[in-house]
Amino acid sequence: MNEFIKNLDRIEFVVTMACTGNCRHCSEGDHAGFSGHIDPAAAVDAIRKVCERYRIKSLMTFGGEALLYPEVVCAIHAAAAELGIEVRQLITNGYFSRDPARIGEVARALKDSGVNDLLLSVDAFHQETIPLEPVRLFAERALGAGIPVRLSPAWLVSERDENPYNLRTRELLRELADLKLPLSSGDVVYPKGSALKYLGEYFDENADDSSPYDEDPRDIHTLSFSPDGGVLNGNVYNTDILDILEDYRP
Repeated sequence: MNEFIKNLDRIEFVVTMACTGNCRHCSEGDHAGFSGHIDPAAAVDAIRKVCERYRIKSLMTFGGEALLYPEVVCAIHAAAAELGIEVRQLITNGYFSRDPARIGEVARALKDSGVNDLLLSVDAFHQETIPLEPVRLFAERALGAGIPVRLSPAWLVSERDENPYNLRTRELLRELADLKLPLSSGDVVYPKGSALKYLGEYFDENADDSSPYDEDPRDIHTLSFSPDGGVLNGNVYNTDILDILEDYRP
């Protein structure tokens, strides 16, 4: 077993870079013009092979907005459930359709596929461009289908800071209070991409722009797949995932 990956216990998929929002805090920058998604067959094949070698405890799908391609999300989570991955998370802004029938259909499909931790991004940044009404409806339908839902807001500076964005986020969370959704720890915005461009005044001049999710490349715990199939120093569209793992060097 590759010594740099001996502690691998999590898989993540950026399903797509396409998004229904245009958030000024996004570390990825402008999502305009993106389309397409990771190939579900390649994703499922990778999950199966990785689980043959490693004890994977959790899997996450996100984007962009992953639910622009719910069939892909469901294929990934169904494989994870079948293989016994215990925690199967989805991060979504909840806005992929305004049609109540479609929203309900997707919520039921997510439940059937095995999603057991749905993190819903609601905050001042998302709701600048994403209407709250269909997000609320999706949360209601997901709860009705039996999926645990948590709110996962983005905070600026810190959760306790009293800047206008955080104040607006608290207002939005109060608007959903009747749903009794637990609050996750959320995220603190860091200075990269659109966040650095539009929110620079809130960051120190020498603020660290590295992601808080960056790992030690010599001790990989999370295998992160890009929509184009990229992972570590390879690509599952042209190289077997087990070969990528074996050949990886930081």
